[in-house]
Amino acid sequence: MEGIIVRRVIPSDNSCLFNAVGYVMEHDKQKALELRQVIAVTVRSDPVKYSEAFLGKPNEQYCSWILDSEKWGGAIELSILSDYYGREIAAYDIQTTRCDLYGQQDRNFSERVMLLYDGLHYDALAMSPFEGAPEEFDQTIFSVHNDRSIGPIERLAQNYVKEQHRQKKFTDTANFTLRCGVCQIGIKGQKEAADHAKATGHVNFQEYR
Repeated sequence: MEGIIVRRVIPSDNSCLFNAVGYVMEHDKQKALELRQVIAVTVRSDPVKYSEAFLGKPNEQYCSWILDSEKWGGAIELSILSDYYGREIAAYDIQTTRCDLYGQQDRNFSERVMLLYDGLHYDALAMSPFEGAPEEFDQTIFSVHNDRSIGPIERLAQNYVKEQHRQKKFTDTANFTLRCGVCQIGIKGQKEAADHAKATGHVNFQEYR
């Protein structure tokens, strides 16, 4: 095993989760529309499993919601995409340095991909042969060993995430400051942003320091 862990930046267009998954699975950063449709079809096909209690909204309403390119994905979408591709998805959270593993439960998937989450945004993690190597040299799919790890690469990824944490390369969503792009009011934290959006219909927020 030769190489380093690198962060492949995905555009911030509200579809970063889907395009990050597209990159690690297929080396394609333009998969959002297709993968949103995959999720909608999966959810619609099993209203018992994907109930209102599970989704947080009625099945049909969720399907319309996830097809909206302005809406963000999260844990539900990652678990569905893990099944769709037949690979584990490891999502590393920079703020907590925790790794959430999707597709692990009884699936025995033989491969894993890795994502990086900074509190607001998903990027892709890849193994590159050397610093500055072109993306076409990236390895993004890793074999899962009998101990359910991906061997030394897992330690490299964990060390990379810890270093990103040390450098504070994350957004503290409980305390970060935002400005509403519509009315320019200052807002603190994700909850205030959600409350403001609900009260006004404004959803265009910019982070500011």
